[in-house]
Amino acid sequence: MKKIQVNQWSNSNSQTSVMIDFNLEKRTTEFAKAVIRMCKKLPRNSINNRLIGQVVGSAGSVGANYREANDALGKKDFIQRMKIARREAKESIHWLELILEANGNREPEMKHLSKEAVELKNILSSIIAKL
Repeated sequence: MKKIQVNQWSNSNSQTSVMIDFNLEKRTTEFAKAVIRMCKKLPRNSINNRLIGQVVGSAGSVGANYREANDALGKKDFIQRMKIARREAKESIHWLELILEANGNREPEMKHLSKEAVELKNILSSIIAKL
């Protein structure tokens, strides 16, 4: 696993760096790609079409907002963008549950994606809590 630098701000607004033992940018991108791959396998119908659009959007937003947080202009901006990334991870969990309901035959793949979404949410929550 790679180490990446995550920028954080102290109370005096001076930037400090913390090393984390995983590449969260890559991990969030891989999560979104896995969701896309799974969605491509789903049958097309009125229910799945709506659910696919929602889950692809929220899964992609996790990584996009995390990346924006890493380029934040200050501590408040960083925290806000991290909270948005966490909210998108929670939304992804919701849509994945609904896709499983509509496509019960996909349970093993859905469980893996749901587990990853929960782990990402927990990681983002932990980073936010430490600030």
